[in-house]
Amino acid sequence: MDDLPPDLPRLRTLETWLVYTLDRVRRQIADAERREAERQRGLTARPAPPDWLLELGLNRDAPPVQVHVGGCWNAGKRTCGIGRDDALRALADGVKACSACRPDSELGFLDG
Repeated sequence: MDDLPPDLPRLRTLETWLVYTLDRVRRQIADAERREAERQRGLTARPAPPDWLLELGLNRDAPPVQVHVGGCWNAGKRTCGIGRDDALRALADGVKACSACRPDSELGFLDG
Protein backbone atom coordinates (compact mmCIF):
# COMPACT_ATOMS: atom_id res chain seq x y z
CA MET A 1 0.00 0.00 0.00
CA ASP A 2 1.53 3.28 -1.13
CA ASP A 3 0.68 6.56 0.61
CA LEU A 4 1.92 8.78 -2.26
CA PRO A 5 -0.29 9.90 -5.13
CA PRO A 6 0.11 7.83 -8.30
CA ASP A 7 0.05 10.62 -10.91
CA LEU A 8 2.94 12.87 -11.93
CA PRO A 9 1.28 16.29 -11.40
CA ARG A 10 0.43 15.57 -7.77
CA LEU A 11 3.87 14.06 -7.17
CA ARG A 12 5.48 17.23 -8.59
CA THR A 13 3.24 19.38 -6.36
CA LEU A 14 4.26 17.31 -3.36
CA GLU A 15 7.91 17.62 -4.34
CA THR A 16 7.58 21.41 -4.63
CA TRP A 17 5.94 21.61 -1.22
CA LEU A 18 8.64 19.40 0.35
CA VAL A 19 11.45 21.48 -1.16
CA TYR A 20 9.79 24.67 0.09
CA THR A 21 9.33 23.17 3.56
CA LEU A 22 12.90 21.88 3.64
CA ASP A 23 14.19 25.34 2.72
CA ARG A 24 12.16 26.87 5.57
CA VAL A 25 13.52 24.31 8.02
CA ARG A 26 17.07 24.93 6.87
CA ARG A 27 16.62 28.71 7.30
CA GLN A 28 15.28 28.13 10.81
CA ILE A 29 18.27 25.91 11.60
CA ALA A 30 20.69 28.54 10.26
CA ASP A 31 18.98 31.24 12.38
CA ALA A 32 19.15 29.04 15.48
CA GLU A 33 22.82 28.27 14.85
CA ARG A 34 23.55 31.98 14.37
CA ARG A 35 21.79 32.84 17.65
CA GLU A 36 23.70 30.13 19.49
CA ALA A 37 27.01 31.33 18.04
CA GLU A 38 26.21 34.89 19.14
CA ARG A 39 25.32 33.64 22.63
CA GLN A 40 28.60 31.72 22.84
CA ARG A 41 30.55 34.79 21.66
CA GLY A 42 28.81 36.83 24.33
CA LEU A 43 29.77 34.33 27.01
CA THR A 44 33.41 34.21 25.99
CA ALA A 45 33.67 37.99 25.55
CA ARG A 46 32.01 38.75 28.89
CA PRO A 47 34.42 40.53 31.20
CA ALA A 48 35.42 38.74 34.36
CA PRO A 49 33.41 39.74 37.41
CA PRO A 50 35.19 42.10 39.79
CA ASP A 51 36.96 40.58 42.78
CA TRP A 52 35.35 43.04 45.20
CA LEU A 53 32.13 45.05 45.23
CA LEU A 54 31.24 48.27 46.98
CA GLU A 55 27.52 48.59 47.67
CA LEU A 56 26.51 52.22 47.37
CA GLY A 57 23.94 54.15 49.37
CA LEU A 58 20.48 55.17 48.18
CA ASN A 59 21.57 58.48 46.74
CA ARG A 60 24.67 60.10 45.38
CA ASP A 61 25.60 61.76 48.69
CA ALA A 62 25.04 58.71 50.91
CA PRO A 63 28.13 56.85 52.12
CA PRO A 64 28.82 53.30 50.89
CA VAL A 65 26.84 50.61 52.68
CA GLN A 66 28.90 47.41 52.49
CA VAL A 67 31.91 45.75 50.94
CA HIS A 68 31.29 42.36 49.27
CA VAL A 69 33.35 39.64 47.64
CA GLY A 70 32.66 39.70 43.89
CA GLY A 71 29.68 37.54 43.00
CA CYS A 72 28.17 37.69 46.51
CA TRP A 73 24.53 36.61 46.48
CA ASN A 74 23.75 39.24 49.12
CA ALA A 75 25.06 42.24 47.17
CA GLY A 76 22.40 44.80 46.30
CA LYS A 77 21.73 46.28 42.88
CA ARG A 78 23.68 49.47 43.55
CA THR A 79 27.21 48.06 43.46
CA CYS A 80 30.39 48.91 41.64
CA GLY A 81 33.48 46.80 41.16
CA ILE A 82 36.57 47.87 43.10
CA GLY A 83 40.12 46.63 43.47
CA ARG A 84 41.70 44.99 46.49
CA ASP A 85 43.29 48.20 47.76
CA ASP A 86 40.01 50.11 47.50
CA ALA A 87 38.19 47.32 49.37
CA LEU A 88 40.77 47.41 52.16
CA ARG A 89 40.59 51.20 52.29
CA ALA A 90 36.77 51.12 52.50
CA LEU A 91 36.89 48.62 55.37
CA ALA A 92 39.52 50.72 57.15
CA ASP A 93 37.28 53.78 56.69
CA GLY A 94 34.46 52.01 58.53
CA VAL A 95 32.35 50.61 55.69
CA LYS A 96 30.61 47.47 56.95
CA ALA A 97 31.78 44.07 55.67
CA CYS A 98 29.02 41.83 54.32
CA SER A 99 28.17 39.15 56.88
CA ALA A 100 27.33 36.63 54.15
CA CYS A 101 30.52 36.65 52.06
CA ARG A 102 32.94 37.99 54.70
CA PRO A 103 35.24 40.13 52.53
CA ASP A 104 37.20 41.16 55.61
CA SER A 105 38.25 37.54 56.14
CA GLU A 106 39.03 37.08 52.44
CA LEU A 107 41.17 40.21 52.45
CA GLY A 108 42.89 39.34 55.74
CA PHE A 109 41.60 42.60 57.23
CA LEU A 110 41.91 42.78 61.00
CA ASP A 111 40.01 45.50 62.90
CA GLY A 112 42.08 47.70 65.13
